[in-house]
Formats: sequence, structure tokens, C-alpha cells
Amino acid sequence: MYATHALNAADRHGVFAYLTRHSGDTAEKLAAALAVDEDSLERLLRVLSAFGILDAEGGRYALAAGVRPYVDREDPRFLMGFVDHLVGDTTGRFARLDGCLRVGKAETDRGGPAPFESLYRDDESVGRFLDAMWGLSHHISHELAALADLGGHRRLVDVGGASGPFSVAALKAFPELRSTVFDLPQVGPHLTARAADHGLADRLDFTPGDFFRDPLPPGDCLAFGYILSDWDDETCAALLRKAHEACLPGGRVLIMERLFDDDLGGPLATSVMNLSMHVETEGRHRTAGEYLELLRGAGFTDGAVRRSTGDKHLVIGHRRTESGTGR
Repeated sequence: MYATHALNAADRHGVFAYLTRHSGDTAEKLAAALAVDEDSLERLLRVLSAFGILDAEGGRYALAAGVRPYVDREDPRFLMGFVDHLVGDTTGRFARLDGCLRVGKAETDRGGPAPFESLYRDDESVGRFLDAMWGLSHHISHELAALADLGGHRRLVDVGGASGPFSVAALKAFPELRSTVFDLPQVGPHLTARAADHGLADRLDFTPGDFFRDPLPPGDCLAFGYILSDWDDETCAALLRKAHEACLPGGRVLIMERLFDDDLGGPLATSVMNLSMHVETEGRHRTAGEYLELLRGAGFTDGAVRRSTGDKHLVIGHRRTESGTGR
């Protein structure tokens, strides 16, 4: 609890932004530069130092080795947006675990808002959530796009693609590719801004819609980046059937998710997020085999698993050609 809140406070009050530009400084100088209380700041800095986030030498504080990418807003590995989401959103919802344990999830959730209603309640909330998802997804998306080998595709449909972390990575790796992010209307301005920031406005577009009510845009590759873990098996099966209908003959569907080991004994990050999905959404994390079975049930063939060096991996299914043979 203290580590997470200390990280969040340091980010919000500019500690990391300052230390990414300076080699290190005393608490007194930091407090003056950031216009914060010196005593409170020094207590915070000591916590961060004890946790190994900062180095403290001769009364001067600096980022510890290897920390900068995760606290520097200019780095694609920046994670403080996700930390902000944990503090601002997840912490409050985690209290629902008590009800889930006592009476079950269905009864605990009865009469409450749908999973994404609170996250999308206003533009500020939408922005904070999308920033969190970008921070978690964009860096590993470069590796996942390479694993997907999209060179033979022309139209990617990024289902629930948020502000485009996977689309941006894919478009930069494959110059002939174009991508459409399909997501709720509130996401549109954020996707447009992100596309402009990365010089992709002519190749990355947005289609507003609700994937429960609306058909998916057609494409020769449809991607679900950390979407299916938000929903139960029945919902995932329905979404994949929609993807099969929208996928051009010979095309593919990509599922990008954390995967449980076959014996469900880990990894730790997957186990933690599986519990988080229980209190924040209606979903769960699965094994590679479970996703392959969902793909087969939706009509996809030749399922394959490609593992990244991180904790998120790729599961692929193929749509048969018109003749029903081959890919």
C-alpha cells in the first residue's frame, strides 16, 4: 500500500519529472523547486529510497539504476499512469472483494454500475484509464506486433483498441498496414490525438461503436488486446464469433493477453490481475489452451501461441479461405 501510494504521490507532485532532468539534489532544493513542504517531501523520499526507487547519497536523491524508463513520461515504458489507475480506481473497487467472498460476485455486483461505467464516467476518467492502458501495453506491443508478423495484412481492426497502443506499434513496424480502432465514442478524441502525436493520422482511424451491439468493421486481421480477460467465457465466445464474421477469408484474429501456466500455478502477475478482473470487471485470465478452445468454437482454425519475453503473449487463429481449405 505505501509503496504504491508513495510512487503515485511522487509522480503527481513532479518528483520523478524533476529527477529525470537532474542528476540528483537535496530534499531542500527539491522542495523549493517543486513548491512543496520540505519535511513531508523528505519523508516521502526516504520511503522511495528504502524501496529502492531512489538512491540517497550524501543527502542527495537520484533515481536508482534501471528506474528511469518507468517514471519518465517520455519513455514508452512509463508506468505511472497505471499506478495512478491503481490508486484512483482499483483501490476503491478492491473493497468489493469482501462482498464477493461472502455472497459471491453476482450478488455483490447486483444493482451496481457496469464494469466500465465508472471508468468512462467523464472525460478525465476516460483519459486516466486510457493513459494507464497505454503505459501497460505500448512497450510490449512492439514485440507482439513483430510476433504477429503483419507484413501480409492490409487492414487491422483493433477491437476495443483504446488510444491505440497496439495499432501504433503495428503501423510503425509495417508501413503498408492501415488500422481502425473500434471502441466507444468517448475514446475517439484520445485516439485521434495519439495518432497525430505519432505521425499516423493518415493510417490510423477510429470507428465508434459498442462491440456488444454493433457489427465489427471488416478487416483481414482483427486484434483483441487485453479485452477478452474483461469478460466471461460466453461473452468471449460471442465476440470471437463476431470477429469471425468480420474477418476476411484467409485473415487472422490476434488475442493478446497474460496467460496462466497450464497448471494455473502462476505467473504472479497473471494471478494478481486475475483477482483484479474479478473485482473490476466480469472477466478472468485463462491458459493458452482455453483461448485456443474459444477460437475453435468461433470457427477459427490453425491456432498458435507465440510467447513474448514479457508477461503478455499472443494467441492466433485463422479464418479459412472461401473454399474452406487452407488459410
